[in-house]
Amino acid sequence: MISLMRSKQFMRYIWHRYATFNTGVTIVAVFVVLSWAWGAASTIQANFEAQKVVEERQRERDVLELEVATLRYRQNYYRSDEFKDLEARSKLGLASPGEKVLILPPNSEHVHQQDEQDQKLKTAAPAEKPASGSNFQQWINFLSGKSASRLQK
Repeated sequence: MISLMRSKQFMRYIWHRYATFNTGVTIVAVFVVLSWAWGAASTIQANFEAQKVVEERQRERDVLELEVATLRYRQNYYRSDEFKDLEARSKLGLASPGEKVLILPPNSEHVHQQDEQDQKLKTAAPAEKPASGSNFQQWINFLSGKSASRLQK
């Protein structure tokens, strides 16, 4: 009973102490500011998403413009005399006036053997010997030129 009485007294104290016009105005002002901030944040988020969509569309437009330009260049190339000349040479075997065909004989067996020997030499080349000694000794050899004389042998 005493506890209930004290809680009622405490509630009256709080009500008379804080339930003033200024407190009400402050609470309303805080509510208005919070609602304004929430609205601004949602508007900023919507603008951000719209800007992402706009940038994506601009990138797509730029890619399409590059594709169109590439197709125009190809179209101009296919219409050019150089393309017609190259296609006539490669597909039809035609030649320009005054040109002569040079037919080379196939490589001889000696050339094939020489190629094989060169390949064997490349794959069987001895690997460099790792430098011996400590890191400090290797630096001394390098700076004094001893490592260069060893490489020349």
